[in-house]
Amino acid sequence: MPDTSGVVIWSARVASQIDKAVEILKAGGIVAFPTDTVYGLGGDAFNSEAAERIYVVKQRPRYLPVPVLVADVAQVAAVTDSVSDVAQRLMKHFWPGGLTLVLPKAASVPDSITAGGDKVAIRIPNHIAPLTIIRRLGIPIIGTSANISHKPSAVTAQQVERQLGKQIDLIVDMGRCPGGLESTVVDVTGEMPVILRQGVIPEDEIRRVSEEHTREVDENAHCSGL
Repeated sequence: MPDTSGVVIWSARVASQIDKAVEILKAGGIVAFPTDTVYGLGGDAFNSEAAERIYVVKQRPRYLPVPVLVADVAQVAAVTDSVSDVAQRLMKHFWPGGLTLVLPKAASVPDSITAGGDKVAIRIPNHIAPLTIIRRLGIPIIGTSANISHKPSAVTAQQVERQLGKQIDLIVDMGRCPGGLESTVVDVTGEMPVILRQGVIPEDEIRRVSEEHTREVDENAHCSGL
């Protein structure tokens, strides 16, 4: 779990990079940063121009949406209109961490983020760098992997530099990411969760928590006579 004490001790170099990252994002720029999985590439989640630039830099196909990072559950309401009970259960068990949940998108989310679709992918990372950046910015950010599409994900700032170079405005360098695997992506817009991408959280863990929720719902319905 990340430190929630409110006290963060950075090196002077990292502190300066975090400060600069927030200013760049406020101005509509894009930055790379470490997460608990791999290095992420971010921009203001409500800035279509920042999203467009990320697609170009990553050479990402336009039919693929990009995920959004939030700092806490309260920020989820800024990007989705509806959170199902099973989604809330998965959030409680796996956030912050390597689980990305696909939910119905809010009208405020640009189509450029969702590739024109009606769903948005959301995650709370378990890493103090993006959490601090998002909190100081005050809004969710795009949080896609900081690599060229179809090339290996970057787990160090040097790997980000080699792939993306000077096409991005800043790399927050805090060493190697502790995870190394991308997040597991689960669509929770239907009655049952659907795993869209296997990642750091195993499929059986997702199914276990989902089935626990289903059993509790069934038991409650039985007890109430429904």
